[in-house]
Amino acid sequence: MQPPASSGNQPAITRAEKTQPWFHWLFVLLLAAAFALVLAENGLSLDLPGRPGWPEALLILLATVGTITALARQLALQNVLLAAFVIALLGGAIHALGVTMGIPFGPFIFGAEAGPQLFKTLPWAMPLIWVVAVLNSRGVVRLILRPWRKIRSYGFWLMGLTAVLTMLFDLAFDPFASRVKHYWLWMPTKFPLTWQGAPLVNFLSWTAVALLMLVLVTPALINKNPARRVPDFHPLGVWVGAILLFGTASALHGMWVAVALDGTIAVLAATFAIRGGRW
Repeated sequence: MQPPASSGNQPAITRAEKTQPWFHWLFVLLLAAAFALVLAENGLSLDLPGRPGWPEALLILLATVGTITALARQLALQNVLLAAFVIALLGGAIHALGVTMGIPFGPFIFGAEAGPQLFKTLPWAMPLIWVVAVLNSRGVVRLILRPWRKIRSYGFWLMGLTAVLTMLFDLAFDPFASRVKHYWLWMPTKFPLTWQGAPLVNFLSWTAVALLMLVLVTPALINKNPARRVPDFHPLGVWVGAILLFGTASALHGMWVAVALDGTIAVLAATFAIRGGRW
């Protein structure tokens, strides 16, 4: 016979379960405040105290923590942290390879505006951007595919569409990062076709790298509890909010083609995600 569970451990577990949602909503509020601050800074050209770029750095940190806490409401925290670590490590390593060798994204260099660099090669925020992009893209796709979650090929559709949405995230992010904030600078290539200065191979590579990440981390992100859950719209808010920020900054710099594309991406993703989430 199994010994009865110690009653002394039960209050600690209960407190942890009750505290976790409070931490999540605290980070949601902080994330919303940081988003408003960055939006105002870019739109109103505010002269904020402190070192330049700190609102964007705060936004990236809060978006990462908020993404992890949101996913931890559905999965074991250690699984979420493992997935985030693998994504950050792989994304950072491939971007370090990219800036050193010019593959697979195309030739580019990081600017001083990207912030302190790890090993004098990789800006500290780049691995976190991969975590935010991949995990929230996956959350949006889960909403979109909610009506079809019981079909056999659901897992393959989930990974494939997540890789596509990660690429679309980068499609909106790159003009903001390279032309507005100057986080990196694209070097000329032999291929004349580019998107706002970025070679098209960059976006194909984001798709391929995201797909590789999902192959590695999906086992840790599978929910072992088959019970029906309330749809989580937090990833949609983060994902569409980021596209809104990129589009707003592009509009202020007169990049209207990028604005039109950002608006189209945001509207389509939100429409299909809300429709699927209500299923």
